[in-house]
Amino acid sequence: MATAKKSARRKPDRARAGKRRFSNRLKLVLLVGAALAVLGFAYRQPLTGQARLGAAYGARIGCSCHFLGGREAGSCRADFEPGMAIVMLSVDDDAKSVTARVPGLASETARWRRGWGCVLDNWDD
Repeated sequence: MATAKKSARRKPDRARAGKRRFSNRLKLVLLVGAALAVLGFAYRQPLTGQARLGAAYGARIGCSCHFLGGREAGSCRADFEPGMAIVMLSVDDDAKSVTARVPGLASETARWRRGWGCVLDNWDD
C-alpha cells in the first residue's frame, strides 16, 4: 500500500495575516480617497456654486434675524432650511454684518443698512 505524503503547508502566522489585512484596508482607503478626489474635481463648479448660494442665504437670513429681529445669532439657525447645518455664522456688531461660511468652499457677508435692511456685499464674479 502506497502512502501519500501530505503536503507540508505552513499556517500563516498571526503577524503576517494582520499585515495583509492592514495592507488591504490601506489600499481600500486610498482607492476610496482617490475616487472622492476625482469626483470632487469633476463637480467642483456645481459644489462651489451651491456652497456660495447657501452662504449668501445664510448671511442674509442671519443678518435679518439678528439686526432686524433682535435675536441672538445662535437662535437664527432655526430659520435655515433643512440641510444647511454646515453653514456657520459669525456676527460683527460693530460693522453690523453677518458672515456665513461653508468651510473650504464659500464665504458671504450681509450688512444692515438703514433704509435698505440687510444687503449682501457685492459679488466679484
